[in-house]
Amino acid sequence: MQEENYFEVVVPSHQGKQRLDKFLAQQIASVSRARLQKLIQEELVRVNGQPAKASHLVLPGEKVEVCVPKPTPVDILPENIPLNIVYEDVHLLVLNKAAGMVVHPAFGNYSGTLVNALLYYCGDLSSVGGRKRPGIVHRLDKDTSGLMVVAKNDAAHQSLSNQFKQRETEREYQAICWGRFKKRKGKIETFIARSPKDRKRMTVQLSGRLAITNYDVLETHWVHSLVKLNLETGRTHQIRVHLSYLGHPVFGDAEYGGRNRQLGNLANDERQFAGELLLRMDRQSLHAKVIGFTHPAKNEFMRFDSELPEDMKLLLDSIRNQTE
Repeated sequence: MQEENYFEVVVPSHQGKQRLDKFLAQQIASVSRARLQKLIQEELVRVNGQPAKASHLVLPGEKVEVCVPKPTPVDILPENIPLNIVYEDVHLLVLNKAAGMVVHPAFGNYSGTLVNALLYYCGDLSSVGGRKRPGIVHRLDKDTSGLMVVAKNDAAHQSLSNQFKQRETEREYQAICWGRFKKRKGKIETFIARSPKDRKRMTVQLSGRLAITNYDVLETHWVHSLVKLNLETGRTHQIRVHLSYLGHPVFGDAEYGGRNRQLGNLANDERQFAGELLLRMDRQSLHAKVIGFTHPAKNEFMRFDSELPEDMKLLLDSIRNQTE
């Protein structure tokens, strides 16, 4: 076995009874739980030298061995998927990503992504991001809509990446959130890291990386608020984690407490109204509205603004009408 493909874990003495797949997902952050379950089915996971089921309850002192075969190289193929391009030149392009589109290919999801669409539309993109992320300088979550900048060559990619790293870009989002904010404006400053219980989620914890979000409440309504957010840092799920931490999760965000969990805090008429809106909004109500950066070749600051997508407009109209 090659070292990078082999993991050996001894169950610690304080470990309580826990499913094997869940235990390993917490111990091996680089391998998803779904991938581990498949490895267990293929008998590539052994407990004390013997194959075990995913439902096996680990015990202190048990030795768990995991063999992760190197993935077979997958060609990222161009696909004719419509793109909403708002600006383009020989160095870069700015697009308005639709909600529901994954930005780049990953395990089990190698088609239908923004990268597939870009390869068809552009042909060549920068190589700085690697084979699976050509041209991708930054990303948006699958169900977050809005503006992104894409690099067409390595020089542009390096310049844009440095601007993001040095916090020299402008990024403004708008979100429809639960509840009424106590303060109209504020700064959320925490440390964010991957959850030890679920590697797909991020949480506020001291061992994480600094994350700073500035917010400004634009509208306050019966059960909801429309909020403008500006990022000083760009951590994974930053806005969604921060708003949930503040007690005002993004409306429709199932991952961070923005769906049915909130209904229990409402009066009957509020609950009915919000429940009806949830049936119409199957994603987090978050949109990357503004992006600004210095053009890598022209050395001019460029700023792009976009309208809210139709689903958020309709949601906001319903919220405003209820308030009136």
